[in-house]
Amino acid sequence: MLSPTGGGPQTPTRVLVVDDEPQIVRALVINLKARKYEVDSAHDGATALHVAAARHPDVVVLDLGLPDMDGVEVIRGLRGWTRVPILVLSARHSSDEKVEALDAGADDYVTKPFGMDELLARLRAAVRRAEPTGGGEDDVIVETEDFTVDLAAKKVNRDGRDVRLTPTEWHLLEVLVRNTGRLVGQKQLLQEVWGPSYGTETNYLRVYMAQLRRKLESDPSHPKHFITEPGMGYRFER
Repeated sequence: MLSPTGGGPQTPTRVLVVDDEPQIVRALVINLKARKYEVDSAHDGATALHVAAARHPDVVVLDLGLPDMDGVEVIRGLRGWTRVPILVLSARHSSDEKVEALDAGADDYVTKPFGMDELLARLRAAVRRAEPTGGGEDDVIVETEDFTVDLAAKKVNRDGRDVRLTPTEWHLLEVLVRNTGRLVGQKQLLQEVWGPSYGTETNYLRVYMAQLRRKLESDPSHPKHFITEPGMGYRFER
């Protein structure tokens, strides 16, 4: 899978657009095809799941307000068998609904009304993050200008010295680094690091994120790598 914006021989990226508003589907199809994407569309959740299984899209653009089921159910249905990037497109503005979609497995969230340029940029980013890394070794070492994370050795190095992290700090760092550039919801982080019975103890995240920033950021009060999305979750940027 290669983005149609790249150079050299290309396999067109296939997009599945799921929305019950014909004018939005039409606008997306026109804009995506103009940029050499291959596009399938569905107007409800059941059709979306069927088309996804049959056509194996490289990325899904999904409205949450579908006539037959909630878009979150579609996300869960897809996540039962595929890690395809899912970009949610919705008129719902509350952070709770955004968090629910992200916790179900969505990769990003664009609120209607949206700018086509922004949507296409988010879509390209989602596709890039999902591209295979070759032998799988490329992401074992993750480098930033401030520190280096060795996921295989479970070590962090800053200024030529190993940084001592607690097991919990390491686990939190690992989850974020393995999702570089992607917003990870609070509930997902809590459950992956502390266990399935945790989901609302957001104070844990604040405390441990502050510790990671203090140990790894050059300016912890203005973090460049451990970014907070208020009310939603956290994002790691290189």
